[in-house]
Amino acid sequence: MNKPVIKLIKIKSLHKQSGVYSIEFAIVGGLFFILLFAILEVGRLFFVWNVLTEASRRGARLATVCNFNQVSMLADSEMIAAALFNNVALVANLTPANLKVEYLQANGSLATDFVAIDLVKAEIVNYQHQMIIPGLFLTLNSPSFVTILPVESLGVTRWKYTQCLPSPTI
Repeated sequence: MNKPVIKLIKIKSLHKQSGVYSIEFAIVGGLFFILLFAILEVGRLFFVWNVLTEASRRGARLATVCNFNQVSMLADSEMIAAALFNNVALVANLTPANLKVEYLQANGSLATDFVAIDLVKAEIVNYQHQMIIPGLFLTLNSPSFVTILPVESLGVTRWKYTQCLPSPTI
């Protein structure tokens, strides 16, 4: 074959391949970005679980040293707000309804009066985590995060009751 014909054949074959790289990038790039967002979402999930663990721990700690409603044996809403980071939304959908504080006897049953309290249990319940991976809209039900501590002062001092209030916002 002569040179002009070979050159024409090469040009035609190159013209057939002109969109292949953009198709390959669309497939590989899409998979890469889904994987990238999945890795970021797993990191966010670990952060949320650490915040929920800390909220449970703070709730139990405050319940052991703060005054509460001794008639109904319920934690004060101010104490729960303080346990939930002073109403600062560190994670989405975490509300005071998710923190359950119980005052227990040594055998684990609910205490019926003030003098029977031996343990304080704080538990994060019914929290749902919304995943934000593009194209995958999943909601995960988190496990219960429980902290049980032995009772301390329960807010009673020799002269007064200790009230645990959220810190003032700046």
